[in-house]
Amino acid sequence: MPKPFVHDHPAIRIAGVTFAYPGSEQPVLKEASLHIRRGSFTAIIGGNGCGKSTLCKLFNGLIPHYYSGDFTGTVEICGVSAENRTVSELSRRVGYVYQDFDNQLVRPTVMDEAHFAPLNYGLPDYRAMGARALDMCGLTHLKDRYIWELSGGQKHLLALAGALSLEPDILVVDEPVSQLDPQHARQVYDVLRQLNQVHGKTVIVIEHHAEFIADYCEEVCLMEKGKVLWQRPVIEALNSLEDLERLGIQPPQVTKAAVQLSAILLNGGMASGSPQDGHSITDVSGSHAMGLSGFQLKQPYPITAEEAEVYFGELLHRHGDTLSLLDHRPTDARADDASLADTTAKDPDSDQHRIQQGDESERQGEHGALVEFHHTVLRYRTIHKTEHEVLRGIDLRLYEGERIALVGNNGAGKSSLLKLIAGIAKPSGGSVLFLGRNTKDVSMEQISANVAYVFQNPEDMFIEDNVYREVAYGLKSRRHPEAEDRVDRMLTHFRLQPLQERDARLLSGGQQRRVSLAIGAAMMPQLILLDEPTANLDMSTREELLDTLQELEDHVRTIVIATHDMQLVHEWATRVIVLNQGVVAGDGTVSEIFADSELISRAGLAPTQMMDLSIRLGVVPATSSPDEFARHIYGILSGKEIHCHAASPQLV
Repeated sequence: MPKPFVHDHPAIRIAGVTFAYPGSEQPVLKEASLHIRRGSFTAIIGGNGCGKSTLCKLFNGLIPHYYSGDFTGTVEICGVSAENRTVSELSRRVGYVYQDFDNQLVRPTVMDEAHFAPLNYGLPDYRAMGARALDMCGLTHLKDRYIWELSGGQKHLLALAGALSLEPDILVVDEPVSQLDPQHARQVYDVLRQLNQVHGKTVIVIEHHAEFIADYCEEVCLMEKGKVLWQRPVIEALNSLEDLERLGIQPPQVTKAAVQLSAILLNGGMASGSPQDGHSITDVSGSHAMGLSGFQLKQPYPITAEEAEVYFGELLHRHGDTLSLLDHRPTDARADDASLADTTAKDPDSDQHRIQQGDESERQGEHGALVEFHHTVLRYRTIHKTEHEVLRGIDLRLYEGERIALVGNNGAGKSSLLKLIAGIAKPSGGSVLFLGRNTKDVSMEQISANVAYVFQNPEDMFIEDNVYREVAYGLKSRRHPEAEDRVDRMLTHFRLQPLQERDARLLSGGQQRRVSLAIGAAMMPQLILLDEPTANLDMSTREELLDTLQELEDHVRTIVIATHDMQLVHEWATRVIVLNQGVVAGDGTVSEIFADSELISRAGLAPTQMMDLSIRLGVVPATSSPDEFARHIYGILSGKEIHCHAASPQLV
């Protein structure tokens, strides 16, 4: 049934817009055209730097009225030309929540923030407008709180309430989940859905995460090099695999699993080649050859876990399979690791100590501890002149060669723990040792020679006037003999060469993230600390980050990443440390941690879409990757094992 608020009258109409920022020879937008219906829920996708954020700044008049530059074209908001409208006027129609939502919060308390905009417009009922906005975002119970007391998810919802307080028809949210833990991210999207379906708001999100797009959005607009390539319904958009692959955009994991299974069937059980390599995905010749006569994967492929549960369930039922998923084990090399999770889940008493404290003797191996925490406490003084304990009695050892993922909900203490290692913060109690030396006795400058800390907010690292000098600054200040060669390598690896003369502060959020990663990687430290490194990155750059991390292992003893990206955790980490309310709630392998559903829930985490699907279908142990799941299903359908040496298809 169609939503009552959606109709063909445009909320936004853009025709032939071209725009170039001052000092830039190439336009960011090139003849861009777009039509967004009132009451719709639309995602705008594309690679970093393709013009997504710039396009959305047209909606509230920031371009061309605030950001000057060369502008041509037509913009209409709710049927009214934006040409002669001020940013102030357009902001009554269009609410905007930026990537760095913290910068939108300017008042001391939640209620002050909520009615700040209508108060500054001189509206007599500003208090009531602020109160209604808080109610729509579920924040009424926090109205008397100070901003600094809020979690990251609550701050994001407050920025949303501030935008809603002027009662706009259109709401634009730039990267809603990039800085949030999975549970808070879902909470923000649930509020956006409520605003769209109940209050009739036109919602537009700039998003890299296909799973959220699949679950919440109705339409998708794809951008490439400043142009709107197409605008399609969400299921058609996320099944446009050739365009997504070409632009380095990952479809949902369950979609990838269906494509992987198609590739395996077409290649007679060999997981090699791409379904697009001259073959139709629906070609069942390979299926007949394997004795799967009459079997065919239907399109479109599923894009949500719910759809995939039905899709793969019907597939198995149609094949007449009577085997239990519970009795079929994955045949690939990861089965042994996955079985450990099964053992942990079935016998929690035997492994509980290991999950909570870690197996020190196994981790230490031939290397000593690089970093040691001994009963470490960190407190901050609040504006009430009381002390807030961020970390409480941390006992940890980090060893050489480990790839450590530090996870937990917003406010759990992840960034604070990284700052203790880097010497940016000093412990209030206990001690932190780096290479056997107490960080209280060593200056931050001395520690930085061996430890690189890449901040969560990239702009905190920028001090020069162009990208080249930013990356070169640390090397040249230490008179590194190969500084220029190292800088050139980093610029190439992070695709920054075309941007090297640009001011990093004027780049897109994803481009800024790449600059910050290049700054940290250029130093080739013994220990590198990355705070939310995949935030604001498109999936192509995210894959490049994984390649860079692999390359760094030749020069860096240990890498620690604080992240909300559960796919990154599954693909990269050898050890996962879970923080919750300032204490270590879990410490173990990926399999061990994600086998503990109670811990996952308590720490604000969430299983990946692939693990969710495995649980829905009763696959034990749960698979963590599309390729692993596809091979599992193939094994059930054919009764055969996959050739483990075969390469996985290059999908996107």
